[in-house]
Amino acid sequence: MSTLSKNTAFQVQLTTRQIIKMAAPISFSILIPQINFVTNNIFLGHYSKEALAIAGLTGVYYLIFSAIGYGLNNGLQALIARRAGENRPEEIGKLFSQAVFIGLTASLLGILLTYTVTPYLFGSFIREPERLQQAVSFCKIRIWGLPFLYIYQMRNALLVGTNQSKYLVGGALAEAGTNILLDYLLIFGRGGFSEMGLNGAAVSSIIAEITGLLVVYLVIWKKGISQQLHLFKNFGWDGYQTRLILSMSLPLIFQHGISLLSWEYFFLLIDAHGEVALAVSNTMRNILGLAGIVIWAFGSTTNAMVSNIIGQGKQELIWPLIRKMIRLSLGSAIVIAIFLNLFPGLLFSVYGQSGGFVAQAIPVVRVMSAAILMMSLAVVFLNAVIGTGNTRISMLAEIFAIVLYCIYIYLTLDKFFLSITFGWMSEWLYWTCLFLPSFFYMRSGKWKDKVI
Repeated sequence: MSTLSKNTAFQVQLTTRQIIKMAAPISFSILIPQINFVTNNIFLGHYSKEALAIAGLTGVYYLIFSAIGYGLNNGLQALIARRAGENRPEEIGKLFSQAVFIGLTASLLGILLTYTVTPYLFGSFIREPERLQQAVSFCKIRIWGLPFLYIYQMRNALLVGTNQSKYLVGGALAEAGTNILLDYLLIFGRGGFSEMGLNGAAVSSIIAEITGLLVVYLVIWKKGISQQLHLFKNFGWDGYQTRLILSMSLPLIFQHGISLLSWEYFFLLIDAHGEVALAVSNTMRNILGLAGIVIWAFGSTTNAMVSNIIGQGKQELIWPLIRKMIRLSLGSAIVIAIFLNLFPGLLFSVYGQSGGFVAQAIPVVRVMSAAILMMSLAVVFLNAVIGTGNTRISMLAEIFAIVLYCIYIYLTLDKFFLSITFGWMSEWLYWTCLFLPSFFYMRSGKWKDKVI
């Protein structure tokens, strides 16, 4: 069993080595869900173009619910990192227990909505009856993974917030291996299994999430982390801790939720442009997700380190930290953008696509490359704001960005019915609108008076 120093084990240091040490496992943990998502789409792309197109709609739908867990995770992570910086491990266990209660309650609401409201929602936009039936069927299966996903996300907050992100790797590997194997068996009906097509991707994802959850909590138990952080010592309802978590997380949940709702709106508008346009956009979303892995890892590290350093009472180190993060994040984005523009055909061939698909996709890659550079700046500043504890600022920035984003995609994709290349330029607008308020808030210094 590992042991932790009572004084400094949870506290971070402002060094590039410390940043990489935290960010690398986070990148890996973000990579695995993206690999799972991309794996599903690769197999579905080889199964049928129609299945790949439907996966674009249903994938964003599930991501809307996962955004609730992601918002809860980010708020919880900032709180845990603050308590770690203050060297109060007993409070970490209390926070974690209440977050589990909140996550399970939210997942049950998500399942209920999927079975009651979603069929009517999809029916308002999807005109083809067969495509509608397949989309609804997929969602009704996939949504059962939500409770496991939420609890799985909370271990991210726990391990990253306490400077132990290296333990993220085991669960991520188990999840990825399970998903790839079951995708092959269930989508195509190999190894004696029935051919399930699109629904096979849903079942394999659920089982993979359960597997990853079991493995990571086994690691937490074996390493003695549950005892060190008093995880289950106070496993009961605590109104104060619940209110604290919700005050931090609700703005983030709302923020990520409306962000992904706008993605769903984007895909519903793309649907009218035809199956190829929908498949191209789904593929672009996969590539954007993969490209953003390192950027979001630096963002998550920024969140945890800003909160931890403030907890240590070293506010003067925040701007030096942000500058380090910007150099690392932007540098990574430049490398990714160069790769995307040099080898776009290689990426599309993985999905089994060519011809008209590539002709529509190449211009979108060019647009998306510039968006990735903008994202590398915005994500760092947005997460710095979250780390200060003022999640309402990040929520207001998101609302500002989403309103302009939705107006733009409505005009380009629906009213004027321009090509999807113009539609994807909405990413430029979105990331610029997130960057500016976050940058000016951090520059104002008002965050120094925020207490959580």
